[in-house]
Amino acid sequence: MDKRYDIAVVGAGIVGLACALAAARRGLSVVVIDRDAQANGASIRNFGFVTVTGQPRGLVWRRAHRSRAVWDEVAAEAGISVLQRGLWLPVRRPEAVAVLDAFMATEMGEGCRLLTADEARVRAPEATGPETAATLWSPHDLRVDSRTAIPRLAAWLADRYGVVFLRQTAVHAVEPPRIVTARGVIEAGAAVVCPGDDFASLFPDRLSSAGLVRCKLQMMRLASPGFTLPAPVMSDLGLVRYGGYADLPEATALRARLQAEQGDALANGVHLIAVQDADGALVVGDSHHDAATPDPFAGEAVDRLILDEWRAATGRPAPPVLQRWTGTYARGPHASLIEAPHPRVRLALVTAGNGASTGFAFGEEVIANLFEETSEP
Repeated sequence: MDKRYDIAVVGAGIVGLACALAAARRGLSVVVIDRDAQANGASIRNFGFVTVTGQPRGLVWRRAHRSRAVWDEVAAEAGISVLQRGLWLPVRRPEAVAVLDAFMATEMGEGCRLLTADEARVRAPEATGPETAATLWSPHDLRVDSRTAIPRLAAWLADRYGVVFLRQTAVHAVEPPRIVTARGVIEAGAAVVCPGDDFASLFPDRLSSAGLVRCKLQMMRLASPGFTLPAPVMSDLGLVRYGGYADLPEATALRARLQAEQGDALANGVHLIAVQDADGALVVGDSHHDAATPDPFAGEAVDRLILDEWRAATGRPAPPVLQRWTGTYARGPHASLIEAPHPRVRLALVTAGNGASTGFAFGEEVIANLFEETSEP
């Protein structure tokens, strides 16, 4: 390991790859170091849903727009299939319709349409349940299969920009120009540490004071329902989960009604996202449970709450479950964290469960921060 790199990135999840891309586009030589043989964490245990619509107003919403644009650029070059575009959000309650009306009156609703129940049934009868009162259609979102997109993104970074990947390599210390690993010392002028939900291995003192927890989610892959979704599907529950809707004053009444009618779902952090793979299979979730060390077990009662919401939103029975899994990610009081434990080191985490949606823009901010071009948190 006698080569010296301009920058070392620790962690090959979506945030690490985004930082590597931002650095490589500046002409910097980049090495990415990861302890696993391949992507295995939160970056592949998700929907691959690059969600713009509903992201919290302001910085996060702008990050999502920028990241969606980068996904489009990268996908075209890296052979990553964009499987779905847009968002289909049918709602059943008048309180939910009021939230969507308020959303459409903001800048976040630009380009979206609020369809009546009859309009929605004409456009996508398979994804419009009998209780549907209105449907938000947004063109802004896209969906990739993260299980294949993340490996292809890494391979493209290596081929297109010469990014070097050191897999199955634990990092013990980050003190530029020395990056101490289990395989020896790597020399790099600067470093970005993207630890995901590992709060103990590097800079634990910094992370312990950041108010972070690990959030566990449950997800399922279902057999093809025999029809094509018009886009990724969400529902009423998402309107009190995603800040772009939930922070609107009109969400207060909806939250109260959901608490009365679906209190178990709210208590388990359940809301509906359903996306579709190229073979027609559905990826459906999810739930949210915080813990210092989440257990690895998926509860059937929680899965049932998710499947019940699918049925309520679409009016369709849930197809058979093919796979079940859990994932964990870092969650904190803010949308992200950029810390400088050393003048040439940045500690970088997305802490809102939206790395796929905001990671590329966040990576650009991290690299700009590292080179002192901005102090954006």
